[in-house]
Amino acid sequence: MINNIQDLIIKGKPSEEENIKEQSNYLRGTIVNDIKNKLTGSFDEKNSFLIRFHGMYQQDNRDIRKERNIQLLEPNYSMMLRVRIPGGRITPKQWLAIDEFCDEYTLYKNIRITDRQTLQIHGILKKNVKLIHKILHKVELDSFATANDGNRNVICSTNPNIKSDLQEIIYLFSKKISDYLLPKTNAYSEIWLDKKINTEDHEPILGKTYLPRKFKISIVVPPYNDVDLHANDLNFIAIVKDNQLIGFNLLIGGGLSIEHNNKLTYARLASEIGYFHVDKLFEVTKAVVTIQRDFGNRVNRKNAKTKYTIDRLGINFFKKEIEKRALLKFEKIKSYQLSMRYDDIGWVKNDKKEWYFTLFVENGRIMNKNNYELKNGIKEIAKIHKSFFYLTTNQNLIFAKIDNNEKSKINEILNYYSLTKEISAQKKNSMACVSFPTCPLAMSEAERFLPSFIKKIEKILYKCNLGNDYITLRISGCPNGCARALLSEIGLIGKSLNYYNLYIGGNRLGTRIPRLYKENINEKEIINILEKLIILWSKNRNFNEIFGDFVIRTKIVKPVINSTYDFW
Repeated sequence: MINNIQDLIIKGKPSEEENIKEQSNYLRGTIVNDIKNKLTGSFDEKNSFLIRFHGMYQQDNRDIRKERNIQLLEPNYSMMLRVRIPGGRITPKQWLAIDEFCDEYTLYKNIRITDRQTLQIHGILKKNVKLIHKILHKVELDSFATANDGNRNVICSTNPNIKSDLQEIIYLFSKKISDYLLPKTNAYSEIWLDKKINTEDHEPILGKTYLPRKFKISIVVPPYNDVDLHANDLNFIAIVKDNQLIGFNLLIGGGLSIEHNNKLTYARLASEIGYFHVDKLFEVTKAVVTIQRDFGNRVNRKNAKTKYTIDRLGINFFKKEIEKRALLKFEKIKSYQLSMRYDDIGWVKNDKKEWYFTLFVENGRIMNKNNYELKNGIKEIAKIHKSFFYLTTNQNLIFAKIDNNEKSKINEILNYYSLTKEISAQKKNSMACVSFPTCPLAMSEAERFLPSFIKKIEKILYKCNLGNDYITLRISGCPNGCARALLSEIGLIGKSLNYYNLYIGGNRLGTRIPRLYKENINEKEIINILEKLIILWSKNRNFNEIFGDFVIRTKIVKPVINSTYDFW
C-alpha cells in the first residue's frame, strides 16, 4: 500500500541535463548567439544539447577527426536534422524541397529514411541551419521535438494491405497525437523562423523541464508489426469490429537501449495494460506521458526511460494511475495476432483498387552511387506523382494511391533507373543504424559494414541449401537502440571499433528479445560462430522452423524473460 505518492519520486541531485532544461528559458538557451558566432562551426555544449529539442544533433566527420586535430583545426562540424513526419506520410512537393536542399547545401548530398518513418538530413553547416527550417516551414513541415526529452516521431503501420479507410484513420491519429504532444514553447518559431509570437510560454503536458528522457509512440494494425511495438514506450493496437475501429489495446514500457556491462540497464518488451474505447485515445496518451513526466528518473538518465519507471513503480500502480488520470476503467485485452513485420516490396493493389509500390532502400540511404541513381529516380517520380509517399519503419519508401495511368508512367521511371531489381530475402530483412562516420555515439561500423556482411551470411545460407530463406539481422553501432538490433534473430551491437556483441534468439515478429551469446568479437569470429549455428539449423530444424526459434528449442541460448536481471 502506497501511503505517500511523493515517496515514489526519485530523490537526489538532478542530472546536469535537467539543470540545462530548467535554465533554458523554454528551450531557447543562447542558441541565437551561437548562430551569429562565425568563428566556429559548432554550438556550445549546453546549446548542442538544447538544439536536439529542435530536431538537430551536432556531429562531425569522425573519419577525418584525427587528421584535423593534427592540423590544429576544429572537428568538421555539421548538423544532422530529423524531420517530423508523423505516420511517415510526405507529399512529393515536400520530398522535392528536401531533395533540392540536400543537393545544394549539405556536405553529403543524400537523404536517409529512418526506422521511425522520417527523414534525416546529414551534413548541414551551421550557417545553413536556419535556411532548412524555413524551407521546411514553407512546405508545412518542421523538425520540432524529433530528438531529446520529448515525444519523438509518432509511427504507425503502413502496409498497403491494410484497408484504406482504416489506414487513413490511423495516419490521422498519429498526426494528431504528434501535434498534441508538441512542446508549446514559442522558441522554435522565434529562433528558426524569425517569428515573434506574443503569448506566454507554458507547457501544460510536458512541464517546464519536459520529459526525463526520450519517449516513443506507435499505432499498430494487426497482423502487421512493422513498427516493432516492443521498442516503444506507448503503443496502441487497433481493434477492428465489422470494419470499424472501435478501440485500442494499450501496451507500455517497451525499450531497447542499454549500456554495455551495466546490469541496471536492459531491453524490455512492452507490457499489456488493457483495452479502451477509441474516444479515450488522447486522455490515455496524456495520462501515460504525464505519469512518466512526474515519476521518471531525473537523477540518473541511464534509468530514466518509461520502462524503468514502470518496473520501479510496479505495473499495477502504473495501470491504476492511468485509469485515475484518464477517467476510465480498462477492459481486458482484446484478442489480436501479429504475423509479419516486413515490407511487401514491389506492386500491391489495395481494397480500393489503388496501386502502391514499395521501393527497397538499403539502410534507408537515398543517394546516387556508381550506376545506381536511386535519388534521381525518386526525384523524377516525385515530379509526376499526384498523391503521397509513405516512409516505412523498415527504411523503405512507398509510392501510394496510384491509378492505372500513373502506374505506367512510374513503371517507366522505375525501369529506367533500374529500381525494380530483385532483392534477396536476407537483404530485405536486414537493417543497420547510421553509425560511422557521423554518429558521435558510434563504437563500431553498422551501415557501411552491413552490405558486405550480408553477402557472407548469404553465402553460408546457400551453402546450407537455405538460399531462399533468411534470418532477421540487425546491426547497431552502439547500444543506444537504433536499428532495433535487440528485436532480431541475430543482433550485433558495436562494442569497440570492429568488435561487436553477438545476440541470438529473437524472432521474426519482434516479440522476443535475443540473448547475449558472445561478447566483443570481430567479424571473422562472428562469421565462424554463425556458420556453425546455421549449419546446425539447416540439419536439425523442424519444418519451417526459424533460426531464432531453433537456437531456443535446442538450448543453445535460453529465452529472455521480461525481467530486470534476466536480460544479461
